[in-house]
Amino acid sequence: MDADGVITIRLVHAPIELAQWSDAIGDPDVGSHGWFAGVTRRKTKDDAGVIRITKTLYYEAHQSMARQQLLRIATEAKQRFNLFNVVIVHRLGNVPIGEASVLVGCSSAHRRETFAALPMIMDQLKADVPIWKRETYQDESSEWIHP
Repeated sequence: MDADGVITIRLVHAPIELAQWSDAIGDPDVGSHGWFAGVTRRKTKDDAGVIRITKTLYYEAHQSMARQQLLRIATEAKQRFNLFNVVIVHRLGNVPIGEASVLVGCSSAHRRETFAALPMIMDQLKADVPIWKRETYQDESSEWIHP
């Protein structure tokens, strides 16, 4: 596969819907599309093993630095896994239960590259990108977490 293709990076405040991003990784020359969506779940186990009920997540970012790091991660994944198109969308603000906070998509000629790229992108996103979340629980307590 040649070096063409597109990297799309977005920080958004609106709900993330897969359908609105699916065309961003499509191309007649690719044989594999892969997606990961991180969704707000209702139950969270804390460090002591206690199950807490989540009410909502709230995300903040240092936006210019976050975009820069997301672009770096996507570019590295594109080169390392011979990807064609890469999409990373992260939501900011409140993200209710059942809604996506992050969507990562990529396309390549073959499935192995696509499958290998998704966890690498997510692991680096969580480790390196200046995005923080505040988890608010059913009892109205909350805590800030670097995802």
